[in-house]
Amino acid sequence: MREPETPMGSRALVGAGIAVGVLNVVAAIAQGTAPHATDTGPQLVAWFREHGDGVRWAVWALTVNLPAVALMFALQCRLLPAPYREVFLIGAVTVLVTTGVQAWTFAGLALHADHLEPATARTVLDVAIFYGPVLTGATVTMMAPVTLLALRGEADLPRWLGVFGAVALVEQSIETITIFGSSGFTEPGGAMNMQLGAALVVGWMVAFAVWGGLRGRPIQ
Repeated sequence: MREPETPMGSRALVGAGIAVGVLNVVAAIAQGTAPHATDTGPQLVAWFREHGDGVRWAVWALTVNLPAVALMFALQCRLLPAPYREVFLIGAVTVLVTTGVQAWTFAGLALHADHLEPATARTVLDVAIFYGPVLTGATVTMMAPVTLLALRGEADLPRWLGVFGAVALVEQSIETITIFGSSGFTEPGGAMNMQLGAALVVGWMVAFAVWGGLRGRPIQ
């Protein structure tokens, strides 16, 4: 007699997913509203002098978060068949790496804010703020294989996860316009990137992790 399939029941995956959600919220609250692409050099220097401690706490939260994110992604890969899991993993690793680069750039600007030159602040931040626009490519790569499987009802993934993923993918695809933005909601590193897009992507990742830990089954 064939033994019934049982859920994965991974407490590690549930715990990692919850930790990722909580630490991302901590980082967002600690840093507060990010400087704008339209801010002048002197305005940026003033921002980093005022928010230096918040930036450090945000970077600390993201640093502590990296092992939890890595564990979450590794366990999520077990729920996907080839080649979907490989595509998911490529996107996931890119998210990890680019998040680290963006975090140390902000931390570096905040380290000696009292001696920061306005022109230097503006130039370095111009590089850092494109983290959001370019990250959309990585998030689409990560979410697309899971969303496709879920919408097809394959790999035992729930369709609600596919619908959630489809909404996030549409937003992320539209969000690529921030590459050409210069001010307001669609500016690079602005609200569309760091608030709307980030909330959808992190929400989807956590939802996938919690479902996977409670109901998912690993694919051999």
